[in-house]
Amino acid sequence: MVQGRRRVGPAADGALRRSFRASSPACFLTSLRQAIGTRVCPSGALDDAIAPQSARLTWHYDWLRREASWARAAELIAWAGAPWFCDGLTLPDATLQMACSWRLTDPAPAPKSPNQRKSSSVTVRGKAYGTHPAWFNVPPNVLDATSRQLHLQRGHPIYITRQIIESHFPRPTFKYYNEYSPVVSAHQNFDSLGFPANHPGRALTDTYYINETTLLRTHTSAHQADTFRADESDGYLVSADVYRRDEIDRSHYPVFHQMEGARSWDRSKVPNGDVAAAVRRDLETLPRHNVKVEDPNPPFHDERNPLQEGHHSAAEAEAIGEHLKRSLENMVVDIFSRAKAAALKDDPNFVDEPLQMRWVEAYFPFTSPSWELEVYYAGDWLEVLGCGVVKQDLYTNAGVPSQLGWAFGIGIDRIAMLLFKIPDIRLFWSRDQRFLSQFDGVSDRLDTLKRFVPFSKYPPCPKDVSFWLRPATTTSSAGGNAKGAFHENDVMEVVRSIAGDVVEDVKLIDEFTHPKTGRRSVAYRIVYRSLERTLTNEEANAFHDGVRRALVEELGVELR
Repeated sequence: MVQGRRRVGPAADGALRRSFRASSPACFLTSLRQAIGTRVCPSGALDDAIAPQSARLTWHYDWLRREASWARAAELIAWAGAPWFCDGLTLPDATLQMACSWRLTDPAPAPKSPNQRKSSSVTVRGKAYGTHPAWFNVPPNVLDATSRQLHLQRGHPIYITRQIIESHFPRPTFKYYNEYSPVVSAHQNFDSLGFPANHPGRALTDTYYINETTLLRTHTSAHQADTFRADESDGYLVSADVYRRDEIDRSHYPVFHQMEGARSWDRSKVPNGDVAAAVRRDLETLPRHNVKVEDPNPPFHDERNPLQEGHHSAAEAEAIGEHLKRSLENMVVDIFSRAKAAALKDDPNFVDEPLQMRWVEAYFPFTSPSWELEVYYAGDWLEVLGCGVVKQDLYTNAGVPSQLGWAFGIGIDRIAMLLFKIPDIRLFWSRDQRFLSQFDGVSDRLDTLKRFVPFSKYPPCPKDVSFWLRPATTTSSAGGNAKGAFHENDVMEVVRSIAGDVVEDVKLIDEFTHPKTGRRSVAYRIVYRSLERTLTNEEANAFHDGVRRALVEELGVELR
């Protein structure tokens, strides 16, 4: 219970039970309001008491009172962690307080109205940004996440993983930038990196926009040009939370963490302007590992992976590529060696296979030549990172045209999941001490790294939903307003906006096109499963009903 709050007495509890059993939702809410107000809140006004605590709770109370339906009430109470409401069981006074005013733990997230996102401005880390109704598509759960900054929370797996990577790129050669704002311009995120105007990453279906020129960064590379321009060190690392509209499963989340790294050499500062020689001198100072590496491709290829002719000599590109690859190989060998050691300590039956790595040619708009590094681990090849020789235009546009060098990007969450054997990306966002306490002290002693020990496995609640897609120019007969072209990421956003982290997985399970009308129907299976407690079927039904309504209201579909 919340400290300093008096509990509802037996007489009031009995009156509320009678109201619950015999009255309308509106009458029940009136009784509830009176009981809580007079016995718990000194002011006697429930709204006055809860508004300072949480604007979200005020909104939920108003929503429930306005809709006045048991289905809406069930959604609110399910969120608060009180399954008695859905089951029609008793009404304990402690649960009553929890359900209707103060959030005591970290229960399942609140059902959120899709229309809650409409606003003329939003505040991110203390700074206000004007929104544009035609562009703004950032849901409340994503806005809330901008304040978490898991990569700065000492003892968190994301923080620990960041520490391990940074240890391979030491100061003062490398400077660390870990507190850049997540709000960037479209120019920073796309234009400065050479993304073409029609690149799919620019679409509203893929990126969270605040207005037509401002968005939540989709990668740490959004800070590359600015960091080059600052020119404060020969190398840098940027660690940050990044945001993308994406599918829903155990390895995808709308917010995740990346690290961007770069190392540069300046023709005007190295002896005789010989960058290739300077790079090779630095290369000799790097440790050598003993892991097998497959690298069958040439340093560059005219068609597949071209040299930046007119900007770099063959000797420069080859030397920079070798320095880049060994730097990253050393880091990856350390990460996977730590993962293997933790696995062997945790599981005596773990198959200790020799580590293998291979380089694969790749394409990125801001590097050439470019590569991806893959690692053979636990019986599978895993893509670990992308990298390459920085496009010279980035240096030129940043005001440092005499510099050249390499850059890489790595997903911190994916590495942390492997290091700690964390099975579900949602766990990173948990405030549950059963999760967080397992990593106490590891930040101070990285050699004590150990695997995550799962809690009790809570059962899933799968629910299916099917609907007809509507042409963009028509209105759905199911009551929804017609929207633009259908995109699966929109479905994912609707589901997340209602169920938050209670949803574990969303998969397309069926498609059908009517042979006569040509109308297309799709069906999705949504798996609801809380990471922290058992989710009742009634609670899952409440979330699912909210999803069904939101699909109609937001996407203009017609439910089947």
